[in-house]
Amino acid sequence: QAQLVESGGGLVQTGGSLRLSCAASGRTFNNYAMGWFRQAPGKEREFVAGISGNDGNTEYIDSVKGRFTISRDNAKNTVYLQMNSLKPEDTAVYYCAADASGWAIVRLSEAEYDYWGQGTQVTVSS
Repeated sequence: QAQLVESGGGLVQTGGSLRLSCAASGRTFNNYAMGWFRQAPGKEREFVAGISGNDGNTEYIDSVKGRFTISRDNAKNTVYLQMNSLKPEDTAVYYCAADASGWAIVRLSEAEYDYWGQGTQVTVSS
C-alpha cells in the first residue's frame, strides 16, 4: 500500500522557519513529480510548490517564491519543503502529493496527483 506521510509542521512566529518532510513508503516515488499543497481555513486547497520526477523542474506559487524551497532525497524516498520567512498567511494544513505522470513536468492541479498524505498543520503567529 503506497503511503505518503508528512511531518515537521507546528507553531512558529512570523519570520521563522520550518522544514516539512514527506516520507513515502510502499513503493518508490523517485520518478514521480511531487507537490506540496495547502489548505487554509475556509479556503480551497492550493498548489504551493512542486518538483518534477527528473528533478529538472520546480514550480512555486508567487507568494512563496524566494521563501520556500522544495527538494527531494531519492535515497530516502522523501521530499522536503523548506519554509523561511514565514508569514501568518502561510498558516494552513500542508499536504504532499505524488503525480505518476510528472517525470519532466510539474502540474499545478490537484486533480493530476495520484497519491496524497494526510497533511500537517502549520501555524504562523503574528
